[in-house]
Amino acid sequence: MIHLQKYLIIIIFFFLSACSSVPRNTKNSCEIFKERYLWYKHSKGAYKKWGVPIHIQLAFIKKESNFNWLAKPERIKLFKIIPYKRKSSSFGYSQAIKGTWRQYENETGRKLATRMRYKDSVDFIGWYISKSSKILKIPKNDPYRQYLAYYLGWKDYKNSKHNKKAIIYAKSVRETSSKYRKQLTVCKKNLNKKKYIIY
Repeated sequence: MIHLQKYLIIIIFFFLSACSSVPRNTKNSCEIFKERYLWYKHSKGAYKKWGVPIHIQLAFIKKESNFNWLAKPERIKLFKIIPYKRKSSSFGYSQAIKGTWRQYENETGRKLATRMRYKDSVDFIGWYISKSSKILKIPKNDPYRQYLAYYLGWKDYKNSKHNKKAIIYAKSVRETSSKYRKQLTVCKKNLNKKKYIIY
């Protein structure tokens, strides 16, 4: 019985790893969804729910984790050698920190959501951008200012002009978002035809 449980755990682990591995080409939105079609369905669902464009969802994940479901911040090193605690509690596709993720769970009622799941991560991004739109009056289709709010938080957004790193990152997200948007115009029609796949 114990051996059977071990085998089941191993099988589940490899199944999850295979399903959640990083796509081969994260620079092309069409290639991402060609390899992970259910991701398109999940991103489309987040768009319908929160009104956040799919290309912006992808650009955020690209910048935050490069589509690595187990992404974590690097550890701080004591004396430049000894690994210490991590810089923050951010984790998963969206790199959401624990506190903000709990707020998301409480406000949406999605208590079983996990930062390691793509569907939950794009829903979180949609929720966060929707709140930024209400709190800071930032349009949902503005990847530059929305990412500043995402990276700095709602309270520190007002000081974004003085944060050079945040500005560089936001410009990168805007550029990536634009590329993804143009790519999706090519393949979106075909993606929408695949209605036989269960959502």
